[in-house]
Amino acid sequence: MGSAPSADFFQPLKADDPAVVGGYRLVAVLGSGGMGKVYLSYTPGGRPLAIKVIRPEFSEDPEFRRRFRQEVRAAERVQGLYTAPVIDSDTEGAQPWLATAYVPGPSLADAVARHGALPVRSVLLLTVGVAEALHVIHGAGIVHRDLKPANVLLASDGPRVIDFGIARAADSTALTSTGVSVGTPAFMAPEQASAGTVTPATDVFALGQIAAFTAIGASVFGDGPSHAVLYRIVHEDPDLSALPAELRPVVTRCLSRDPADRPTLTEVIELCHAASESPLRQGEDWLPQAVAGSLTERLQLPAPAPTPAPAHAPAPAPTPTEVSAPGAAAVPAAPGYTPTGVAASAPTQTAPAAGAPGAVVPGHPTPPPYTQPSHAQPSYAQPSYAQPSYPPPQHGHPPYSQPSYAPGHGTPPPFHAQGFVPGPPAAPAPPRPKRTGLIVAGAVVAAVVGLVVLGSLLPDGNADKGGDKGSGGGSASPGAAQKRPDPQPVSYQGIEMPQNHQLMFADNPPRPAEEPTGAGVLYGHGDLFYYRDTMFGDEKFGTANGKLVLLNNSEKGSLETCRAVTRFTEKIGLDQLTDGSQVCVLSKAGHITLATFRGRSGVKEETRFITVDLTVWRNAEASAKD
Repeated sequence: MGSAPSADFFQPLKADDPAVVGGYRLVAVLGSGGMGKVYLSYTPGGRPLAIKVIRPEFSEDPEFRRRFRQEVRAAERVQGLYTAPVIDSDTEGAQPWLATAYVPGPSLADAVARHGALPVRSVLLLTVGVAEALHVIHGAGIVHRDLKPANVLLASDGPRVIDFGIARAADSTALTSTGVSVGTPAFMAPEQASAGTVTPATDVFALGQIAAFTAIGASVFGDGPSHAVLYRIVHEDPDLSALPAELRPVVTRCLSRDPADRPTLTEVIELCHAASESPLRQGEDWLPQAVAGSLTERLQLPAPAPTPAPAHAPAPAPTPTEVSAPGAAAVPAAPGYTPTGVAASAPTQTAPAAGAPGAVVPGHPTPPPYTQPSHAQPSYAQPSYAQPSYPPPQHGHPPYSQPSYAPGHGTPPPFHAQGFVPGPPAAPAPPRPKRTGLIVAGAVVAAVVGLVVLGSLLPDGNADKGGDKGSGGGSASPGAAQKRPDPQPVSYQGIEMPQNHQLMFADNPPRPAEEPTGAGVLYGHGDLFYYRDTMFGDEKFGTANGKLVLLNNSEKGSLETCRAVTRFTEKIGLDQLTDGSQVCVLSKAGHITLATFRGRSGVKEETRFITVDLTVWRNAEASAKD
């Protein structure tokens, strides 16, 4: 969850943006990312919030929802001084969302891009603050997994770490193919990049990279394609030649390739204090003047939008004898906030009249004022990886009280019959003259029509005697099976597959990734893989989840051809492929794919990759059998 604005800080809402999320009226767009879009809103008391709304395609994945629910519950326990606390959330709605306190400051990535590298003292204070934030995050049983400059915001009194643990919700789901990386390549740890292993030490490695990035203004593992950066992280040493000498002890240890050699968070803080010429104290002067000036701009928040007029004609105003259904309490409207559900109150509370939010019916008690129950932060046992010598920071910071306007209650119920006090009975309508003759005639006509319709539905006696089955009145036999139409092909051009990577045809788009179990692509579950033996130079193009066929030049690649060919294999040597070679791949899941080989990178590159075009017919094998 974040609130780092783009270059214009606050973007106006567009036609496809929701006006209200979970009862919070949205005011502006703060930014967007791989997992969702971030909006500015306000609490009932007027405090600004950053609300991240998860993208719809993630909402449809049950595994993502399960993990997102777990991570949000864990994130609610994190109440550190250097984190943006979770205020509210809805993990069960049609489109999940998460709200945190708004941080009026740029992201570290934005600040460095605009102003360049920061001075040593600012780097040390930032490193200490992020280390304290990680200590609290780890203490709640969370590993950040995606600590990067975009997830560190610069406030006037120190850094704020955001999006902690949320990246795990997208891990190991098919949805990572939609452009979301679980961990940014340039800031991954070696064990995370090579085997997907994630521990608290993974965050320490990222912290070392962030410190170096802040001091140098660039990544110590260089730029370029993600697979090239990941290769350097796993196999090469970082370039620290431009790093100030004061920062080298802490950065060098944090960037140890072996997680066991990295310092604890307590040691990181001690190393930073040892490197500083004066005591490290967070304050208004912790940032350079140019960066601090940009914080003032973000304090000029846009005003909450007025509540729009209803699109339809308003319902008639309730009479004094109407009362709300039980639990539908009248809550005064607050700027930028439209409650979708409130806790049940005394049934004597009245519903507001149309056009008058919070109005009270005369003669009934006034609703109680809005209160926030105290939810003291529970005590959690410190995991085994926490540093026992470093107590959790308190600094007199009281636990955050969770608001009572939690989502999931739905909109207030409308007026119901049991809550309506009827008025005097209306005068009975005058009797209508009887038309007995018309009723009898109508009944006779209806009976005749019914007999005609019933006769048309009876089976034709001539059908079994060789009657005319080709007439317009004939029908298909009940047992005739109808073949499902073939699925529409989906094409993907120029997919680059690094060596020892695989992809799945069910993903949209298919995105190369390493085998998550670390077993290697030859023993994985990929629908298509590219394997290269670095010792013997052997290169294979194959599948670990089905069969494939290399088509001859005379065979035209198509769905019909891929269904007809039978000379199956599982691996093809790369020396058998030339630019334009076509391979049919039939996965066990029933997907059929035509892969067109478009060449490979230069043989002198340490990390090679091939380029393929894919045409995928999903579930085509199943439809062929119907």
